[in-house]
Amino acid sequence: MKWIRYKLIVQYDGTHFAGFQIQPHDRTVQGEIQKALKIMTKGIEVIIHGSGRTDSGVHAKGQVIHFDYPFIIPAKNMQRALNSLTTDEIFVKEVSIVEDDFHARYNTSGKKYQYRVDLNAIPDPFKRLYTLHHPYPLDMDKLRNALKDLEGEHDFSSFCASNSGREDKVRTVYEASVVKDDFNNELLFTFRGNGFLYNMVRIFVGTLLQIANGLRPADEIQRLLEVKDRNEAGPTAKPQGLYLMEVYYESSIAKKGTDYQEIGEVGEQVQHELDHTAK
Repeated sequence: MKWIRYKLIVQYDGTHFAGFQIQPHDRTVQGEIQKALKIMTKGIEVIIHGSGRTDSGVHAKGQVIHFDYPFIIPAKNMQRALNSLTTDEIFVKEVSIVEDDFHARYNTSGKKYQYRVDLNAIPDPFKRLYTLHHPYPLDMDKLRNALKDLEGEHDFSSFCASNSGREDKVRTVYEASVVKDDFNNELLFTFRGNGFLYNMVRIFVGTLLQIANGLRPADEIQRLLEVKDRNEAGPTAKPQGLYLMEVYYESSIAKKGTDYQEIGEVGEQVQHELDHTAK
């Protein structure tokens, strides 16, 4: 039987995971989903591929993965089965059956990240796993001007972890913005681009907050883009405030709404067992 390729949009709370990518001795998002798929296939290994990694403590509202599955199961049933077999920290938001040439990582055309900062003077224990606590005065005009300096195509070597290898550090940032949530007294940073380097968004935030605090000059982003030196930029902000919100693809690559109506004999048996398990 031909293996079928599935594309999933997945949400997860990254607090108690050692990141997305599978690791031999740690609990990961990829590991948990593959464990569920192995139960569904009665022992057949299914390897998932993500649009990219997220670090320990980083969250996702729109991570995209794909995998090839040995049986034909309608997309809605695949979603229901995985949500019944994975921990409540993971939720499969959407499932579709796609063409064999779709790849969650290599077909991406861009990503959107957000970062939450709690400005309250006293730390909120209910926010500690989902925001960066930063109870210091901020110059919002300086912050917004500095964000604009990040937009466009640049060599972002100063905003990339030093151990990220020799890859090309040129990326295009389409949006770098911030809004103030007065009700919750939080900042919400948004970054959209055609790609992001390792720790890039977290280094953005760490540097931007220093500019807004007056610890760095207003034109610091321009200087950092020129020097191309990670040691010159600000600290890497903590992971818990970071969220992968959306992954973008060309519309011609992944066919939305495609599904199989016919279920093969083996797939039908597996689906019957999954229905029974879910009850």
